[in-house]
Amino acid sequence: MKKTLSIVICAVMLVCLFSGCGGGKTASKGVVNVYNWGEYIDMDLLAQFENETGIKVNYKTYESNEQMYSVLKQGGVSYDVVIPSDYMISRLIDEDMLEPLDFSKIPNYSLIEDGLKNMDYDPENKYSVPYMWGTVGIIYDPAVVGEVDSWGALFDEKNSGNILMFDNSRDAMGIALKYLGYSLNTTDKNELNEAFELLKQQKPILQGYVMDQIFDKLESGEAAIGAYYAGDYLTMHETNPNLKFCIPKEGSNVFVDAMCVLKNAENKENAEAFINFMTGTEQSKANSEIIGYTSPNKEVKNLIDVDDLAKSVMYPDDAVLSKCETYVNLPQETLDYYDEMWVKLKS
Repeated sequence: MKKTLSIVICAVMLVCLFSGCGGGKTASKGVVNVYNWGEYIDMDLLAQFENETGIKVNYKTYESNEQMYSVLKQGGVSYDVVIPSDYMISRLIDEDMLEPLDFSKIPNYSLIEDGLKNMDYDPENKYSVPYMWGTVGIIYDPAVVGEVDSWGALFDEKNSGNILMFDNSRDAMGIALKYLGYSLNTTDKNELNEAFELLKQQKPILQGYVMDQIFDKLESGEAAIGAYYAGDYLTMHETNPNLKFCIPKEGSNVFVDAMCVLKNAENKENAEAFINFMTGTEQSKANSEIIGYTSPNKEVKNLIDVDDLAKSVMYPDDAVLSKCETYVNLPQETLDYYDEMWVKLKS
């Protein structure tokens, strides 16, 4: 993906989407309000959906599951489709924040890989349709920090001032836990405390905590190493081909992001039409090629037009995936403890 081009398209599309302009069919069948991660859709598909269905798309973005959850809990906003990660979907289900889907309105669900159905976060597959999946790893400039194969590089003083860290508690703690040899999903307070202490020791050598800001910092060379999502590495690599990516030897997070409809959504049928559209093979292929993440559509792998580097990042081999874990929703007591530790760390 050409990030500069995507930003231009995004800016133009947002003006069009919120002003009601745009070529093709005039939206006449209502709206659908979509809340998604930043840098995580081919914006051309929104125009295509509008033209084909007459449904106007209002599209906004967030930077993390936790930010999205906070916005939804505060109320005062009205979204139809949200695209959280696995563990957050489980939390939204537990808190009765999602609407069961009518799969008769989503026939393209039949195209989803069987291995991505009935996942632990939605075991009865009532509330979600997979959108993309991927891994978390280290993006780095070997000319500055050398070759990297371990999370230890993010805690190494020799990289002081060049390190970027996730600005959300689950990913940051997860990295520390994996480096220490623990599960991403531990509820053991001794293990959590050990990970917290490691993050405290790391803080003075960080350049900063970031989310989408990592793009500019790594692409420009302002920083030289950071943890982030594999798909976004491919975007950064197009701007800065010196960057490399690895899934550390200690293992990492493999995630599934899925499309869900919020409880009492005002435009449920339009939301299901949007989900069905995004799950189609041609749309899934185009989306995956643009954003660099792995489509759950079982037809896309053999159709996707990307180079060998991109394909190796998007489809890691089984030996690598065997060392990765999926986040699960933690007990409320542990979530509260995460919040307490994160506030201490950031203050």
